[in-house]
Amino acid sequence: MNILAIFAHPDDEISCLGTLAKHAARGDTVKLVWTTYGELASQFGDAPANEVRTTREGHGKFVAETIGASYQFFDMGDSKMLGSRDEALQLARLYAEFKPDAIITWDDFNRHPDHRATAKIVFDALTWVRIPKILNENQSIILEPHRKPITFYQYVAAADTHRPIVHVDISNTFEIAQKIRQYYAEFYKWEWSNQDFQATRAAWGQSAGVKYAERFSIQRSVHPPVEYLV
Repeated sequence: MNILAIFAHPDDEISCLGTLAKHAARGDTVKLVWTTYGELASQFGDAPANEVRTTREGHGKFVAETIGASYQFFDMGDSKMLGSRDEALQLARLYAEFKPDAIITWDDFNRHPDHRATAKIVFDALTWVRIPKILNENQSIILEPHRKPITFYQYVAAADTHRPIVHVDISNTFEIAQKIRQYYAEFYKWEWSNQDFQATRAAWGQSAGVKYAERFSIQRSVHPPVEYLV
């Protein structure tokens, strides 16, 4: 399977690391994508944007290598994302090349505009990748549309009550997720402790009857056909 995780800034992926590592360990092809470099993050003070991009690129490389994934950055501009058609088309062309079976991204309700915009274009691209004239608009390299059903997973938000929730057992990959959380925590001087991180994953796991879990809401871009409604 091809598993694609798309977020706005490096460290946004913190709530799906165990899941991605588990898929990579199974032999699936996993790719992490960020729509911006997060170059305006306040933790970097007055450091030039190019310097921050280089640092963030290093973070992405470390995370991807630790979980056994590839990675890619788009440069849509930290705090400048619009959730636009052009932004979605960039992702649609990525889908056409990578051919994902499943995608993970932000929820639709997060207070950060870049997070909401990323969720929107990730979802919009599921449609654009299916339509050749849109997918290849103003492009010199023509790509084949990807029309295979893609299962769409999002972080769970309190406001999201109408979609089913899926729990992924990450008991065997929790330590990998913990290692990356610690890596970010040391760099950014987070007050969010290992114990807090562990407690959250344990609570999600308890809901599903396992030691540790991550959870996602789920929907499909296109459902496989059924013989009858019931």
